[in-house]
Amino acid sequence: MHRRLLLMAASSIAVALSSGALAQGTIKVGFPMILSGPGALFGEPALKGAQMYVEEINAKGGVLGRKIQLIPRDTKGNADEAVRVARDLILRDDVQFIVGTLTSAEGPAVSTIARENKVVFIAPIPKTDQLTAPANLHPYVFRSASNTTIEGRTAAEIVAKWPVTRIATIAPDYAYGQDVTKAFVEHLKKIKPGVEIVDQQWPKLGEADYTPFINAQLGKKPEAVYSSLWGGHFVTFAKQAKPLGYFQALNNNFIGVGEAGSIESTRSMGADYPVGIWANTYDIFDWPDGPPAHKDYIARLKKFTKEETPSSWPVTGYIGMQFLVEAIAKAGSVESDKVSAALKGLAIDSPIGKLTMRAKDQQANHGQFWGRTRMDPKYPFAVLENVTRIDPAPFMD
Repeated sequence: MHRRLLLMAASSIAVALSSGALAQGTIKVGFPMILSGPGALFGEPALKGAQMYVEEINAKGGVLGRKIQLIPRDTKGNADEAVRVARDLILRDDVQFIVGTLTSAEGPAVSTIARENKVVFIAPIPKTDQLTAPANLHPYVFRSASNTTIEGRTAAEIVAKWPVTRIATIAPDYAYGQDVTKAFVEHLKKIKPGVEIVDQQWPKLGEADYTPFINAQLGKKPEAVYSSLWGGHFVTFAKQAKPLGYFQALNNNFIGVGEAGSIESTRSMGADYPVGIWANTYDIFDWPDGPPAHKDYIARLKKFTKEETPSSWPVTGYIGMQFLVEAIAKAGSVESDKVSAALKGLAIDSPIGKLTMRAKDQQANHGQFWGRTRMDPKYPFAVLENVTRIDPAPFMD
């Protein structure tokens, strides 16, 4: 009897020690992201948003009594590199979760790795509908970003109100550009019968010389253009198009999705930005009608990044990490299947308002800010005027 009691006591001590070690161990989260090349214009601030959230949550004691350890890796904007990095994070760094990737080539590629290893993967930026399409959906992939259906249809709603019928498009020739352009064209034709798509240009992702595409498009004399060039790709395009009179020929009837209205784009271009075009962005530092939570977030972001006019992309990394941590808390566990179940239907109070991860397609109802760009004497770069944040719900199905 005495020996049995000793064994039971030893077992209890071992369990207690194990639980204590579990509570003290960090929760490792891999963050594969474009941190070099043109895509770094968005990737670096997205990482800063994730780092800010981790710093804040760790200062409050972490989650389940454990601190978060964020492990970033540069994907270089290449799907093959993103796969290699994701595998390395899982097998070598022993991460329990992945939040990250930027392009719509990287996202689906890393989703496959997440499924194979049963690791929850939250995509905070990739928008292609293919990521969470029924054929590709699995228990471990979730998207906290907008998607190409939402973005394309929302842009169509705006352009449909313009007094134009001859429309052209220009988009990078890969999943995101193809999907978001298709969503725009199909929805525009549905809500504005009689509209004519007079030209479509498909430069490769990372094109250095857009001049042939610009001249070809001008030759078709469109009345308006829809573009999904993004990040440094849009910057390069716009700098080449403006001296050719491209935007002037369109009377600024140009709408740039892919966050062409983000402060990262406008600030990097300064006086070269084509002021007067329509564009979208994930966040704005000067949201006039923003809720108190957003103003508080911007104040904290200014302090964290040491920028008086902080970037718009940190909110993507911040929200991706927020979804993950709140799902872990809800699950009371770091087990993939339990966190996956907790993510489905999860609602969070994000800096830009309440967001819900829909259970049926594991897609967040994440909309964006839209407006026409203008110069403001307070800033040396263009900002959005008459800003509206459009509810994505009507455009998600």
